[in-house]
Amino acid sequence: MTGTAVEPATLAASPQLLARGFAALRIFFGLIYLSNTIAKIFNIGMVEFGPFGFSLISRDGARGLLEGAAKETWITPLGALYENLVLANWGFFQWFLTVAELGIAVGLLFGIASRAAALGGLLLITPIWVMLWDEQLYLWQYPVDLFPLLLLAIVPAGRVGGLDGKLAARFNGRWPF
Repeated sequence: MTGTAVEPATLAASPQLLARGFAALRIFFGLIYLSNTIAKIFNIGMVEFGPFGFSLISRDGARGLLEGAAKETWITPLGALYENLVLANWGFFQWFLTVAELGIAVGLLFGIASRAAALGGLLLITPIWVMLWDEQLYLWQYPVDLFPLLLLAIVPAGRVGGLDGKLAARFNGRWPF
């Protein structure tokens, strides 16, 4: 028998296929932020469709989440910041949060400054995650939100199926998002 080398099968994805995958991830996270924005606008925490029900983060839900995290955190200065600034001025911050989430949703859904939108999402949820590190939550509860947003902040996912691609072309590829 003569020895012939057989090349191992390789799995290769085209850059276009990867870009479409990141666009799908971007749009999915945009829908998450849009649904929570709508929940905050109408202050709806529970939604039921026949036998199916789910919760969204309403303004009241967000306040409760922040109150719990600020009181239970092991990082006293961060908890104090949320208690003395954010929660003490909830009348303003509940709408600031709503507008911020709307901006994130629009940016991710339409691929407009999508990296900045993903970074905005990270800035909103990372402090809460850090405050809750010692609460013995499900190991992946926050990383399942954080890691995809981190990827979307790194990869220009708005260039396929988004307006970032059109803006990049207009600015000769110098569009940073």
